[in-house]
Amino acid sequence: MRVLVHFGTRMMTTAEVVKKKPNYTSVHEAVKAGDVEQLASMIKSGTSINEVDVVHKFTPLQCAAHSGSLECLQWLLWHGADTTCVTVRGWTAAHLAAIRGQDACMQALLLSGTDAAARDGRGCTAAHLAAAHGHSYTLQTLLRTGADVNVSDRNDWKPVHYAAFHGRLGCLQLLVRWGACVDDVDNNGNLPVSLSLPCHCLNTFCELNAHLAAVEGHLHCFKFLVRKMAGLTDTLKARNDRGETPRDLAERFYKDNILQYIDGVEKEKEHPETQEAAERCLQWLVEMGADCDITNDAGETPEDVAKRLGHLAAVELLTPRTANNISSDEELNANNIKFFETHGVEGSTDSKEDLTLDKAEKKNARIRAYHKIKELQRLLEIAYSNYRQLGGVTEEERKMKKEERKVDKAVRELEAQLEFERVRREKLESQLDDYRAEINQLRQGRVKTRAASAAFAESETIAKSCKDKNKVKKQPVCSPGGVRLR
Repeated sequence: MRVLVHFGTRMMTTAEVVKKKPNYTSVHEAVKAGDVEQLASMIKSGTSINEVDVVHKFTPLQCAAHSGSLECLQWLLWHGADTTCVTVRGWTAAHLAAIRGQDACMQALLLSGTDAAARDGRGCTAAHLAAAHGHSYTLQTLLRTGADVNVSDRNDWKPVHYAAFHGRLGCLQLLVRWGACVDDVDNNGNLPVSLSLPCHCLNTFCELNAHLAAVEGHLHCFKFLVRKMAGLTDTLKARNDRGETPRDLAERFYKDNILQYIDGVEKEKEHPETQEAAERCLQWLVEMGADCDITNDAGETPEDVAKRLGHLAAVELLTPRTANNISSDEELNANNIKFFETHGVEGSTDSKEDLTLDKAEKKNARIRAYHKIKELQRLLEIAYSNYRQLGGVTEEERKMKKEERKVDKAVRELEAQLEFERVRREKLESQLDDYRAEINQLRQGRVKTRAASAAFAESETIAKSCKDKNKVKKQPVCSPGGVRLR
């Protein structure tokens, strides 16, 4: 039954009210719009999956990584898109995902085997570009998959140099936590703490410690890097090749925030920010009702930032206050449409300015992905069955047989040990019987000895009494010189 909708004087059906999708003229436009159905239709009709855009010289995969079209990117990877294609500047799809902060796209690329160590025309890897553009989540994804935290480009710049030069504090902290060295210098002798200097001065200074950070005025990076140096006083008093201290450079380039910080440090003779003070401030803010679910430009809540930077005390303070801590006990399944509405946000976690899909499009994308999972599971079961029918043994079956052999071996060893213990017990019981018989014999001998001793003592007593009687009988009737009376 078709529902009629009244618009002015014209009656329209629901089919006419529904907005029709535009027909795109190129596969790149379909990818940028996130229309995976038209993308699949164009590729199946003969368009090359690696066709290069005339304007930007991007392949469809690179367009997907640049615009954050996650479903299109996954479809292209499934159907064999070349991940090694490069742009004019030598950028792969991974480089573009790093530049745009497309974290989910980066994860999909890395899972498909994309080389995270690929270099562009300047020798930069995706980690360099993610650090330069301040995309900490994408950088963390690269580091977790094994990217070298101290990889160098052609100028011997490492990701930590790019993060310091562009004032990317989050990336700078992340790199240091992953083992990046803040004392490494580039070809010009610049330290990471020095790389906030304007580009026209980079080749004229070989700075030490905090000099160039003071020049650019990145106070947050200046504070962090100064704390990572060996000594605070030595850092602030160190001089460059021209004999200038960080204070001299800050005065010369009118960086008042750096000057105020240095003045405060010199007055207090210690660093003004400690972990304990920060925790007390955070606790006070939470107790005063500060919004713990507020997000920054990257979509991170305070709890997300604390987790990323490893501040466990801050995480404990923020976890009970966030709305994300409240979870529902309702169990969802694939038959419930809500199952496809309660997932996390796909796409970039750092950038929110690219492709935007409405709720219905996102739900449909999840449904298609779920159906793909079910289809592949069915095909996998069929493939396993065919493999077994041909006499093959799967890896799981090998593991099971190996575990069974281990169990059988353990059982045999335990049975042998049990038999040994049984024989040993029988020997011990036999010895115990012998010892008991010997004890009985000793007891009987002791009784006999005691009886003989008693008889001997009794005979001795009798003999002694007989002797005493004989002595009494032998005594004279009267004593000498006495008178006998009747």
